[in-house]
Amino acid sequence: MRTMIALLLFGAMLSAQDIQSCPMHKEHTKEQHQADVEKHGDEAMGFPHDATTHHFRLFPDGGAIEVTVNDSSDNQNIQAIRSHLTHIATMFSNGDFSVPMLVHSQIPPGVTEMKEKRSAIVYSFEELADGGRVRIKTLNPDALNAIHDFLNFQIEDHHTGDLTEVTDR
Repeated sequence: MRTMIALLLFGAMLSAQDIQSCPMHKEHTKEQHQADVEKHGDEAMGFPHDATTHHFRLFPDGGAIEVTVNDSSDNQNIQAIRSHLTHIATMFSNGDFSVPMLVHSQIPPGVTEMKEKRSAIVYSFEELADGGRVRIKTLNPDALNAIHDFLNFQIEDHHTGDLTEVTDR
């Protein structure tokens, strides 16, 4: 009986290793993660990701989270973007990063430090013609590194193709 149990456990372990090393499994896992990010994002933001464009910018003094509509006549989503980003600026100012944690199903890099350094970071909402942005500014080098880590994670996880280097605008 013990031999039978040992063989079953060994077989299960080998099967799990085979699945983990399978390139198709890895690709499916990436696709599922992306679908989850998009689904959770739509729920948390209140507007569909496929009707909008996200950009994450790294600046010498911090960065920005920008969201615009794909169709400039989409006034309903423009208002939803502005409402959401105003709310995000307030939440982040209060050290509340629950939305990105919900969207990504993890604590994004930089969040812990951004919470710790929140008194050294200013978050503000700015209207854009077709949406808005949260501008993030700091003079604190540790906070700046955390902001850049956070924004680089967003660029990667949302597959925006944005630059991961600091630019002037």
